[in-house]
Amino acid sequence: MRPTATVLVYSDDANTREQVRLATGRRPAADVPQVEFLECATLPAVLSALDRGGVDVCVLDGETVPAGGMGVCRQIKDEVFHCPPVLLLIGRPQDAWLATWSRADTAVTLPVEPVDFASALASLLRGRLAVSA
Repeated sequence: MRPTATVLVYSDDANTREQVRLATGRRPAADVPQVEFLECATLPAVLSALDRGGVDVCVLDGETVPAGGMGVCRQIKDEVFHCPPVLLLIGRPQDAWLATWSRADTAVTLPVEPVDFASALASLLRGRLAVSA
């Protein structure tokens, strides 16, 4: 198992980024590596980080302003070669169709519920790490 996995967290809200960190802990499940977070509050920071490479999973906040996570997700799925899987944070369960439109790999609702979030993140990490192995 790799020693660490890098999770990019995009939100303009520091509290949302903190919820993601707390829900994940050191690792979201025993069978995945420890997580290092790369926090971004702006779209240019996200694009720059993805351009540098090394990101295993993106967590995007659909409620971020001005560039919401749904639009960012669709953009990176179109523009980033071998785009990492995306976990989209949505404001309401009714927004699940927008998550599908954005091509997110999975979605969870805000506020972050630790068990559901960790399970979703671990699943994406397993898939990503299996492909890169």
